[in-house]
Amino acid sequence: MVVPHGELGAVGRDADAVINEAKAAGVYVFAGGIDEDAPPVLVSADGAIATGGFPLTPTLDGGFTALELPSRDEAIAWAARIAQACRGDQELRVFRLDPQS
Repeated sequence: MVVPHGELGAVGRDADAVINEAKAAGVYVFAGGIDEDAPPVLVSADGAIATGGFPLTPTLDGGFTALELPSRDEAIAWAARIAQACRGDQELRVFRLDPQS
């Protein structure tokens, strides 16, 4: 995300406003970002731990917003609102719930 010079405060306010709209609409689940102070570790099935994530995985940075929406079209509409507020493209993914969760 590249924020134009001098717009970081406005981006924060606009992003907060969209999140508040999602909460008011009853579609908000959670939002947050990667904690850069806690480096990733790779944990094997035998419990062995290695510093760092998967070698071929790009660095994950930025925030995540999870919304519960009835359709992909509505998800795209919300992603567009978030993209506008953040002044940058948003990657939309569908989370498939485990039926036993």
